[in-house]
This record gives sequence, C-alpha cells and structure tokens, in this order.
Amino acid sequence: MNSQGLKLFRNWLSPIFAVALAVSVLAVCAVAQETIDATAMGTSTQLGKNVNVKIIITSWSTKEDEKALSDAFKTGQNQGLVNALQKMKSVGRIQIPGTLGYDLAFVAAVPTPTGRTIRFVTNRKIAFQEAYRNTQSQAYNLTAGQINIVDQDKDKSAGVLYPAAQLVINKDGELEIQLRKNPWKLNNIIVRGSVEK
Repeated sequence: MNSQGLKLFRNWLSPIFAVALAVSVLAVCAVAQETIDATAMGTSTQLGKNVNVKIIITSWSTKEDEKALSDAFKTGQNQGLVNALQKMKSVGRIQIPGTLGYDLAFVAAVPTPTGRTIRFVTNRKIAFQEAYRNTQSQAYNLTAGQINIVDQDKDKSAGVLYPAAQLVINKDGELEIQLRKNPWKLNNIIVRGSVEK
C-alpha cells in the first residue's frame, strides 16, 4: 500500500476507531453502577398501597463522608445533618413515583453474615405546596432507608424506606428517627450491576 493509500485508510479507520472507543467507554460506564429495584409497601394508614422504587448507586460514600455527617449531627443535630448532606456530591439517585427523583448524598454498604446491608440518606425535596403553606411537614426533610441483601436466597432480601424523616436525640439521649406518616416496607428486591468499593 502506497503512502496515499495508507493515509486514506487511516482517515477512514479513524472515525470507526473513535466510535468503537466511545461505545467501549459507555459500556464500562453503564456497568459501573448498581441498580436496586424494589416494591415499597405501605404500612399502617398507608396499608394496601404499593409503589415501585428504584435506587441507582454510582459510587459508595467514604469513611470521611460518614465522619463528616456524624460530626455535623453532633454540632447541629438534624439541621446540621441536612446542611452537610447538601454539600456532598451525588453518589446515586432514588426514583419514587410522584416525584422526579433526586440525588442520593450518602450510600454505604456494610457486610453481614448473609450478604450486606445498604444504608442511604439524603435531603428530601420539599414540595411546592409544603413550602407555600409553610407546613410542619417541612421539618421532616430527610429521606432514608436500609436494604438487607441476602446473597444465598434473594427472596429473603428486604428493607425499609423512610420517605419523610428527621433525626433527633430523644429524652434518654438516644438517636431516634421520627417519621411523618409511616415507614414503607421494601420487598421484591432485584439487584443488577455492581460498584466497586
């Protein structure tokens, strides 16, 4: 092949190589996330209501993040925690019907004898009507949850979602989650993909 032919070949190959490289990068990025689908079942006054919840984890929060949240709560309690969460970069997303979904500020996985427990917390998006009417519900400005994943028997995986919560120190000096309405049970959990720690 002469130099002219070689140049034409390279010019022709270059866009194909660029597309192949882009597809490879996108494939790697698509795999580098963990998606958890679950059915949230209402309890107490919300009994009988079921909604689908999707949690997308793109990275895990660090020990430094955990310490920052702990320190923020010690100094400013619930509002201190909210302020610290607001400054954290997104590590995932939660999608709940009736909302556009929102970023997750903190997600951690803790190994258990049967698999692992995933815990998450983020600031809850305050609805326009809540802000406009200045309702008491605005005090419950966190969304949190926990999912226990059982590796050997996926049907035993379960969790709980606190759509609107606040953390307080009770009269006994213990950390307590206070809820607006009730927790939702998470069942039918399906986990796809993985994120390396």
